[in-house]
Amino acid sequence: MSIKERQNEVIDEFAMFDDWMDKYEYIISLGKELPLIDEGKKVEKNIIKGCQSRVWLDAQLIDGKVRFTADSDAIITKGIISLMIRVLDDSSPEEIVNEDLYFIDEIGLKEHLSPTRSNGLVSMVKQMKMYALAFQTQLKNG
Repeated sequence: MSIKERQNEVIDEFAMFDDWMDKYEYIISLGKELPLIDEGKKVEKNIIKGCQSRVWLDAQLIDGKVRFTADSDAIITKGIISLMIRVLDDSSPEEIVNEDLYFIDEIGLKEHLSPTRSNGLVSMVKQMKMYALAFQTQLKNG
């Protein structure tokens, strides 16, 4: 499934909810389903800078695809990173670098987050794209 298809799937899911309290509950449930990150990956270098809560993000390049794992000490933030992983995980570095993440605006996520969480979301996107860019460079340089 492409990143676009996954974004559209998320948009469709969020369209089923009438109000933002339901959407928050859904985001929290996504966070609870996030596979646990290896405790050894919960180190300083994997913390996303710019997030108010602590978010650990690890990325590996496996068979030409970027595989993300993450965790957070805040339940909503954990749901948000879970959503980002769902959309971007198991994609090529090039796809991740070049894809416009329109689903964030489509579902109204940024406008319904506090300014600090919204900044955290931007930091998550930036970090995930930076990992992908590094892997893309690594692949090009062999």
